[in-house]
Amino acid sequence: MSPETIKSLLTGVVLAGGRAQRMGGQDKGLLSLAGVPMVEHVLKALKPQVGRILINANRHQDLYAAYGYPVVPDVLEGFYGPLAGMASAMRAAATPYIVTAPCDSPFLPPDLVHRLYAALAVDQAEISTAHDGERLHPVFALLDCSLLPSLLNYLHGGGRKIETLYEQHRLAIADFSDRKDAFININTPEEIRIVEPRLQLS
Repeated sequence: MSPETIKSLLTGVVLAGGRAQRMGGQDKGLLSLAGVPMVEHVLKALKPQVGRILINANRHQDLYAAYGYPVVPDVLEGFYGPLAGMASAMRAAATPYIVTAPCDSPFLPPDLVHRLYAALAVDQAEISTAHDGERLHPVFALLDCSLLPSLLNYLHGGGRKIETLYEQHRLAIADFSDRKDAFININTPEEIRIVEPRLQLS
């Protein structure tokens, strides 16, 4: 399958719906990082890899919409975590698959989608997620949109843990042990100060 065909099957989803409690409750995606809002780094990296993009956000939706992509809130009110954003994206997507990334990860790999899709195809899985050689990064994931009913049932039943949901389905693991820094995420003002010099040099 050609890269362009694979792209046409995928909607990229930037997850920006969290409360960012360790950031003082500020909207992380809109915080400045190396001179631009943090979400821009993720959008820039994701855009060449997918056919369409959605942004999952529960606040400042007008500011996110200014990037020109559809903005969808969580399907459940009350900040239920990334799974609620994934469910919203599945419901809104017009493609068979979504691929998700958090808004606070500025080093998104340029081959994230390629590796996730390759692992999914090889294992004939329903979900593919990244592993850096030491641990799983379940929010960096490619998911079959046909899982929406299962995901909604899990959420309505009180489920919140991503790994528990993944265990209920065919899961593929994409090896990113050669790119461990790709999954650095930013949770505090101090981490912004640490990461900024690397981005300014890139």
